[in-house]
Amino acid sequence: MLRDRLADRARGYAQRVTIGTSILLIAIGAIMKYAITAETDFIDIQTARVILMLVGILGLILSLLYTFMWSPQRQAKARRDERDPYDSPTRRY
Repeated sequence: MLRDRLADRARGYAQRVTIGTSILLIAIGAIMKYAITAETDFIDIQTARVILMLVGILGLILSLLYTFMWSPQRQAKARRDERDPYDSPTRRY
């Protein structure tokens, strides 16, 4: 499984935004909001911090949904739980 994931990344597939990346974006946005008081002419810092925090929150929500609902392991477990117990053979000891 890990080998397949590394091979996909090596071929240039886009990586998912993970929980850690989302928390990092939220933290950078919060730092910009509460610690930076400078103003610049070429970028609006207030807009940038709001965008960073919103993208971080959206990424966090999507990462959690993928982790707990949409992951292949979760779907395989749901398929196993849906099977009729009478379809599987019984063990005799």
